[in-house]
Amino acid sequence: MKLGVRSAGVLLHITSLPGRYGIGDLGPEAHSFIDMLADTGQSWWQMLPVVPPGYGNSPYAAISAFAGNPMLLSLEQLAKEGLLGPEDLNASGFPAGRVDFEAAERFKRPLLRRAFTAFEARADRATRRDVSAFRRRNAGWLEDYALFAALRDHHAGAPWTQWEPGLRDREPAALAKARCSLDADIRFHRFLQLQFSRQWRGLRERAHRRGVGLIGDVPIFVAHDSADVWARPELFWLDKKGCQLKMAGVPPDYFSKTGQLWGNPMYRWDAMRRRGFDWWIMRLRAAFERFDAVRLDHFIGFYNCWEIPGGSLTAERGRWVRAPGAELFARARKELGPLALIAEDLGVVKPGVKALRDRFGLPGVRVLQMAFGTDAEAESYKPHSHPRLCVAYTGTHDNDTSWGWFNDRSTDTSTRTPAEIESERAGVLRYLGTDGREIHWDLIRHAFLSAADTAIIPAQDLLGLGSEARMNRPGTASGNWGWRLEGPISEPIRRRWLELTETYGRASARGSKR
Repeated sequence: MKLGVRSAGVLLHITSLPGRYGIGDLGPEAHSFIDMLADTGQSWWQMLPVVPPGYGNSPYAAISAFAGNPMLLSLEQLAKEGLLGPEDLNASGFPAGRVDFEAAERFKRPLLRRAFTAFEARADRATRRDVSAFRRRNAGWLEDYALFAALRDHHAGAPWTQWEPGLRDREPAALAKARCSLDADIRFHRFLQLQFSRQWRGLRERAHRRGVGLIGDVPIFVAHDSADVWARPELFWLDKKGCQLKMAGVPPDYFSKTGQLWGNPMYRWDAMRRRGFDWWIMRLRAAFERFDAVRLDHFIGFYNCWEIPGGSLTAERGRWVRAPGAELFARARKELGPLALIAEDLGVVKPGVKALRDRFGLPGVRVLQMAFGTDAEAESYKPHSHPRLCVAYTGTHDNDTSWGWFNDRSTDTSTRTPAEIESERAGVLRYLGTDGREIHWDLIRHAFLSAADTAIIPAQDLLGLGSEARMNRPGTASGNWGWRLEGPISEPIRRRWLELTETYGRASARGSKR
């Protein structure tokens, strides 16, 4: 599994897998999904960030850039290890086809506590050695995260800027007192990360046996309310009380009329440079411990960032500031060697962005939905313009589904005028040579016939679903990230998927059956 080889894959977040417990996880459905990918000739499973989500359940607003999301832990696997009993696996009442984040956490959190209690009660010398080794390997982030998570629980989820000043400002005496009083909770959060590491290793080993690579996603910025910002405030533009002085986002573009105000604190790149970008090196190392390739979300930000004043309500008022991406990537290459990175280079793509991408030999992305409108890069998104060194997508997690995009006439949230929508639709039909009745398959076929080395298809497009299955609407704070498969992908779709994969020379060797 490596980039640069003609291949295909799917985009599906783990939370979108079917299952009994209200949210997709690392259990049997994930392993079965890998088998299905191998059997249909796919080489890649791309997912969204697997970190613990924060505000709005967004994996792009995580409370840690390093930790795994505990809600992805498989209860079945914990039961196999004897940490839960058969009676703990009974679940009902969860909605089909949607993640109920709050209900899933209410159900799973007590069971994870029960598993932790059982783990500690039976821990022998070998287990304690494993825990100690895990703590040493992850010392750069684990202890700060476990303390942060315990404190966050203690403060009923309140942002760290609202904690007592001693804890907010990380005064040594206050931290020492918290470590003592919250010791059991801190151990609990360490336990969750140990289990996540073990279950993830099992999933990745299954994927490798079947010839499937995992593609992860590293957002360029981190959430303000996160262990990362709390533990290292000197790396971010904050005032003395931890409030943001400068925020990240993007200006008005294809996705949003007012731009996207992400609310992430801007980096103090000068401080990172002085430290040899050590935090970023640690972050990339951790990502490649989980994944075979990594998509760098908002790659543009490594060349220049859209800096928005603190307190702004939209992203319209901002300015471009340069970022030291070339220095960072050079340092990462020196420390970690060649890395299989994908540059998500959508947006305002200045010549310097392309030069940075090409200097390090990174594949960019080409999104077919953006190939027929007014985007400045539209012509390069058309399949006949694709270079080999790129990843072709029908759409991304930020786009509507292909069916929804093609059939939507609304301008309420679109950046397109009614005339632009009709012109775009006519251009799509003309280019694809279709009547549009199976627009999703038309787009999939053209992504596969593209010269792009890699083609990734969102699962919603394989299923031909409409806007109700959209994963995210940029610029909106609620109602996102909840779509789920209701069951396995049907056999007729699998056969058609495999046929296209083979027809256009993208089929994998499928790997071992065991």
